[in-house]
Amino acid sequence: MFEQLQPIKADAILSLSVEYRADNNPNKIDLGVGVYKTETGETPVLAAVKQAEAFLLQNQPSKTYLAPTGNVGFNQSMLELVFGKDHVVMTNKRARAVQAPGGTGALSLASRLIARCNSNANVWVSNPTWANHIPLIQGAGLTIKEYTYYDTAAKSIDFDGMMDDLRGGLVAGDVVLVHGCCHNPCGADLSLEQWKQLTDLLNEKGVTPFVDLAYQGFGSGLEQDVAGLRYMAANVKEMLVAASCSKNFGLYRERVGATMVVSETEQAASNAVDNLGVVARAIWSMPPDHGAAVVETILASEELTNVWHGELIEMCDRINGLRSLVANSLKEAGVAQSFDFMNNENGMFSFLGITPEQVAQLKTDFSIYMVSSSRINVAGLNANNLPYFADAMKKVVG
Repeated sequence: MFEQLQPIKADAILSLSVEYRADNNPNKIDLGVGVYKTETGETPVLAAVKQAEAFLLQNQPSKTYLAPTGNVGFNQSMLELVFGKDHVVMTNKRARAVQAPGGTGALSLASRLIARCNSNANVWVSNPTWANHIPLIQGAGLTIKEYTYYDTAAKSIDFDGMMDDLRGGLVAGDVVLVHGCCHNPCGADLSLEQWKQLTDLLNEKGVTPFVDLAYQGFGSGLEQDVAGLRYMAANVKEMLVAASCSKNFGLYRERVGATMVVSETEQAASNAVDNLGVVARAIWSMPPDHGAAVVETILASEELTNVWHGELIEMCDRINGLRSLVANSLKEAGVAQSFDFMNNENGMFSFLGITPEQVAQLKTDFSIYMVSSSRINVAGLNANNLPYFADAMKKVVG
């Protein structure tokens, strides 16, 4: 049986991590993997998380299974975090959540629910999009279509091209995947006005929005980062959201996220959750609890929530400050190309706009690791390695 299997091409980002770890250059820089890093290059356990874990160690009464839909307190807390307690979909009970193993699990679960509802649905994703979106959605048996999103020459969103593609291609029953904030990989986000125009178009076409919310709080703030999502939720009949706690709670390896549904009626929302539970039961049966219990504990405590808010603001401010620092450092190093566009982006990611050959030379000559598209994790830079990075960019890019 196994003799029929063919070799699989290695994942580009994971391969970079292997190469980076094997590199003996003391000046090496990892700008590939999308994890937050401090000024000293660490990805710490948040203080709020440690305090929540200490509380759970002493007070958690059992390690018995959860239901397939997960930790009830976590699910409710995540709904309130994403939509807000007083949002219309909360007050009329049209929103529900199901726990999933990370944002990836949330995306997979949502995709399988789409297939359960309409196996012929096309799911439209932005070009570019996170590399794992396409295999996750195709793994549910759905068809992928792409819409224009990023203009590499202008280094900004091509919103007109996006709307033209969707207006000309969408058919009723399709699904459009939108990055909620901090677009991965380009960092360019829709404005609130653009969210409104997109909402009008999706309603006109009879299409369901599907929002991937992996970075709430990493762009402009917890509330600001979901302004577009909340507007859309208030003005559509149905909606899917895949939320992740990996970045904003620093719970990468705990794999905790949530699939959320907004339905036209309370009964339809309940039906959706029942179906999500059946789908989850067939994949992983019951989800792991630790990460969800940590998030629930933090959000249920005013004290821990305040600690977490402070840490999240610190991470967000560091990323935003780095963007202008990187742009200025490259300018001061004499790099001819302007990187001021980075100041208009959100989150950890940005396209430098250099060629694959230049990316390869940066790795070979200077041990600076990034994917061939020139997408970088800005948080991999700091005051210590930025001069080395800027000098390398000057030598390679000119």
